[in-house]
Amino acid sequence: MVEPFVAPGPSGVAVRDRLKHLTVEDERVLRLVGAHMGALASRDLKARCADGLEHSADKWAVRKRALTSLSSSRWAGAVTKASHDQWALSRRCLAAHVRSLEAGIQTIRNRLSLPVGARGSKGAPGGYRSAREWHAKSRRLVTLEARHAAAIRDWQAGRVRAVRGGTHLANTRHHLADAQLTQTQWRQRWEAERWFLAADGESGKRYGNETIRVTPDGEISIKLPAPLAELANASHGRYVLAARVTFPHRGPEWADRVQANRAVAYGIHLHVGRGRWYLTASWQYAPTPAISLDAALSQGVIGVDTNADHLAAWRLDPHGNPTGSPRRFFYDLTGTAGHRDAQVRHTLTRLLHWAQTCGVKAIAIEDLDFAADKTREKHGRKKKFRQLISGLPTSRLRARLTSMTDATGIAIIAVDPAYTSKWGAQHWQRPTTSTTRKTSRHDAASIAIGRRAQGHPIRRRTAPPHDDRSDRRGHRTVQARPAALGREETSPRIPGPRTRCAEPGYGAKAGDQHAQHRSGRAAEHGFWRQDSFPLSL
Repeated sequence: MVEPFVAPGPSGVAVRDRLKHLTVEDERVLRLVGAHMGALASRDLKARCADGLEHSADKWAVRKRALTSLSSSRWAGAVTKASHDQWALSRRCLAAHVRSLEAGIQTIRNRLSLPVGARGSKGAPGGYRSAREWHAKSRRLVTLEARHAAAIRDWQAGRVRAVRGGTHLANTRHHLADAQLTQTQWRQRWEAERWFLAADGESGKRYGNETIRVTPDGEISIKLPAPLAELANASHGRYVLAARVTFPHRGPEWADRVQANRAVAYGIHLHVGRGRWYLTASWQYAPTPAISLDAALSQGVIGVDTNADHLAAWRLDPHGNPTGSPRRFFYDLTGTAGHRDAQVRHTLTRLLHWAQTCGVKAIAIEDLDFAADKTREKHGRKKKFRQLISGLPTSRLRARLTSMTDATGIAIIAVDPAYTSKWGAQHWQRPTTSTTRKTSRHDAASIAIGRRAQGHPIRRRTAPPHDDRSDRRGHRTVQARPAALGREETSPRIPGPRTRCAEPGYGAKAGDQHAQHRSGRAAEHGFWRQDSFPLSL
């Protein structure tokens, strides 16, 4: 089991503002610059993919010199850097694809080796249900092995497949009716996504960027590429837009960097559906030092259980006891990607406001990763289940939560998700349910997550009989010491009358009652343990 750890904070930030009151000439210049630089970026990406593993600094210099004559030195640097980043991302995606194919091939091989109808164990699936399914999976195994061999050849040759504009949008061209788009609308989106209007920041230069410059009062000017220099309306081949930006979010922080001439990267993007232009500013900074786990847990913790439609949260005191009532923060993960992302942001905002009200310094969440559970080979028949776990915001939840808590002083603790839902429902759902409150399985899981973050055991011992806490109603249980091995395991089957078996010579010790004495003398014999009744009684 992985020990809980404090998630590291963000190392950068990006803010966005709309470019309002653009003139017709402004939009025309932006389209021309974006189309021109987009064509250069596509050409450079093709050259970078052709180099493959044989890429070197000399080849990069040749590419940059060719781009400089058609734009500028800084535009060329931004284009080549974007090509390198795209190639590296495609390389990582290819590695993930190879791992996914290997996992599917191994699963199918294991199931094909078992008899038809063989039952599986808890950790591994059994054989296929019928001979027909066995035959179909054997054919799929051949297909996956062919794909795996082709992916391995691409990996060894350094060959990647990258699409400027996105593979999803490229495939949408063949399904316009399903996407409810006309060919003209698709073409507008495709061209806008392939434009290149981005510039890297440079510390020490005026306002932190020479290509796309934004002054502290929000004035935007662009250094035009050499072939478009005649469109300039300012000195030194620059074009000043009529729009002004303010950056309502983190505006003072951005203004401080601009006034100090520190590096700020900018990107301009057109949202075709809305017909709006946006400017995104981003910069990096030293990550905030993570506080220790003990300091984060000093005021208790809030355990959060992630579900398909809500976050279940419960506050725990420093001793691991749930206090107050559970809270649920609902969201809707249907619709567009922007709508889903906004739902997650609003939900996390409400969670952070409640955490600040409680006065805690830490929020515990599960370190979830469903990469192995989304494959067809593991849950092929359970399509709804695969869609359910694919819709959970596990990948972005912790990253967005850590970025949002960076300025609040609240630490994010990631814990192992093993058995949190099962043990939480088994040991905490019924004890926390009352006549006025019904605890759900997810609420109980939030308690388990918080206790695991604090280092407390999740499973509780069975309560003693409520008749004067004696043995009148059955065998009493005991609490294991924290250092005892296997204290999270099930209790052993102790021989005695309750189990109808007795150890040899057990009755000879019936006269010695010290092991069962419940007075202060039991402390002399170490940690007290309640044995079963003597056989002599």
